[in-house]
Amino acid sequence: MSDPARLDQLLDTHQAMRREIARSIIGQEQVIEEMLIALFAGGHVLLEGVPGLAKTLLISTLARIMDLSFGRIQFTPDLMPADITGSEVMEEDPVTRRREFRFLRGPVFANVILADEINRTPPKTQAALLQAMQEKQVTAGGQTHGLEAPFFVLATQNPIEQEGTYPLPEAQLDRFMFNVLIGYPDLADEIRIVESTTGLAGEQPATVLSRLDVLAYQDLVREVQLQEQVTRYAVRLARATRVGTGEAAAAAQEYLAWGAGPRAAQDLVRGAKTRALLDGRETPSLDDVRRLAHPVLRHRLVTNFHAEAENVAKDTIIDRVLAEVGA
Repeated sequence: MSDPARLDQLLDTHQAMRREIARSIIGQEQVIEEMLIALFAGGHVLLEGVPGLAKTLLISTLARIMDLSFGRIQFTPDLMPADITGSEVMEEDPVTRRREFRFLRGPVFANVILADEINRTPPKTQAALLQAMQEKQVTAGGQTHGLEAPFFVLATQNPIEQEGTYPLPEAQLDRFMFNVLIGYPDLADEIRIVESTTGLAGEQPATVLSRLDVLAYQDLVREVQLQEQVTRYAVRLARATRVGTGEAAAAAQEYLAWGAGPRAAQDLVRGAKTRALLDGRETPSLDDVRRLAHPVLRHRLVTNFHAEAENVAKDTIIDRVLAEVGA
């Protein structure tokens, strides 16, 4: 890295962000860390957790500490694609009486998007986010409209309640860099949560970085040089999940119907670079790849009947794959 001062600035910003988030969110250290890694790596995040675990508050807090535009989309069964992307309306000039179409932008035209309960809406509407997430643009009425960078989608879903939901297609799941699981807080954190939310309102998080700061730090991540050994390990890890190939791990052959594609290896590498920088290191290691294997792979694996019959969790399968794939 040519300018160590930029790394120092990123470390200071990272610590400031963690402090401000802690004003609203108690605990959930790993969840916050994975979200920040995805932000600086330029990826999207799918958060899963039962109601009441502050998923929405965490996302809105993250948007608040950055000087970025924020859009919330509450997914419901009657939501239409135009409700997300926007639509064209006919307008008449009050002077010339000339009529023309004008595109009204939808909530997707923001830097940070909260896609709340994304599995509550049919696949046709879910797919309205696909082009935006992958290509950072929206096509409506035959016209293509670019989205302002950075563009960061944080989607939530409840993993328990499945009535009236529409599972996300694998093609859309693959657009998410991380699948982050939010669990229940421990006893001490839950006591603090109850105390802080049933008394007087505390100090609100402050803005600590601008849109240009985010873009600069994302560029910094892309500049990180990677050792070939780390790249090869990330690729081998993704390939080890692909059933029916000579490179598939034994756990994948036994429990998976479908494995991860090339995007998984790309996200492992981007995440490893970012994790190293946020830890003050200029060079990512194999351990950085291993630590991010679960959030990168868990939503990209499709289990078979054998795994479902034995109630084998995806994280357990990933643990076994990691144990089988050496450096």
